[in-house]
Amino acid sequence: MKNLTSVIDKLALTRDASDSELKALTECENGDISQHLKRTAAAVRLKSYGRAVFLRGLIEISSYCKNDCLYCGLRRSNSTAERYRLNPDEIFECCDNGYKLGFRTFVLQGGEDGYFTDDLLCKTVGEIKLKYPECAVTLSLGERSKESYEKLRNAGADRYLLRHEAASPELYRKLHPDGMSLENRRQCLFNLKELGFQAGAGFMVGTPFQTVDDLIADLRFMQELKPDMIGIGPFIPHRATKFSDEKAGDFDLTLRLIAITRLMHPYALLPSTTALGTLRDGGREMGLKFGCNVVMPNLSPSDVRSKYMIYDNKLSTGNEAAESVTNLKKSIVSAGYEPVMSRGDAAKEVIP
Repeated sequence: MKNLTSVIDKLALTRDASDSELKALTECENGDISQHLKRTAAAVRLKSYGRAVFLRGLIEISSYCKNDCLYCGLRRSNSTAERYRLNPDEIFECCDNGYKLGFRTFVLQGGEDGYFTDDLLCKTVGEIKLKYPECAVTLSLGERSKESYEKLRNAGADRYLLRHEAASPELYRKLHPDGMSLENRRQCLFNLKELGFQAGAGFMVGTPFQTVDDLIADLRFMQELKPDMIGIGPFIPHRATKFSDEKAGDFDLTLRLIAITRLMHPYALLPSTTALGTLRDGGREMGLKFGCNVVMPNLSPSDVRSKYMIYDNKLSTGNEAAESVTNLKKSIVSAGYEPVMSRGDAAKEVIP
């Protein structure tokens, strides 16, 4: 136990540890070690960001997807999924509502839907930036060509979220259909960074077939990529997928990996995901205490929120709803943090 305490302290100081040390820390279920990891991660985020928790307005623009990922409720072959897509006017209305509520970042997220061509997206992004020039626009719309990403960047998009899901090639193949490749996923992420996006990646915890070595591969890929944003959430099964009878990812393991990631990436933006709150009451607040500093309540039209069901029982009401922002702020304050509605760009380390 003393040795793992030293590993945590070294990780906070050097941002690195050996594979064996990371594995031991990931697997450790000792309560005292977990508390030391939580305190250390909280101290690191305090030094980088203070107590700020940045609120983003999430707009889920389409539940259509051309892909057939084995774990996702939006997968193409799910004939029971309720499909919808928002038109530009509906997206603008969501932004207008969000702006009035105080949001200064809009996150447009959806499946890989061919309806949203480069021209349509660029026009949509451009109009949002024209009307709300002080706001950031984040996109999370899957894999696209480098040329497409460049057009979106030139149109005014500031950030792009693309979780790599699994950095181990073998595990990636087991979770995705033929035609999708980790190599392409990785290339998309490096393209986004090259084009000047604030780029975000991330992974699931507790998927079928996942081993601790796979999780270490995720941590190492994050070191290689150096993303501005890292999304880590537990796997939660969906009833209309191959993995419907599998167990959800372990909540405490997810928190440990969030804290480890905070130590390795003190200046990254780490969202406390809806999946944490779905898996356990108060889960999102626990994520904040282990190093997260972003929350993304839902700005989508209320009549479609329940249709964007990437896993079973996904929360879309209560504090997950953007119109409940007052209650959300209270929950953040009660957890010991300060809700912030500004753009909340990733902090940059000042090298002396």
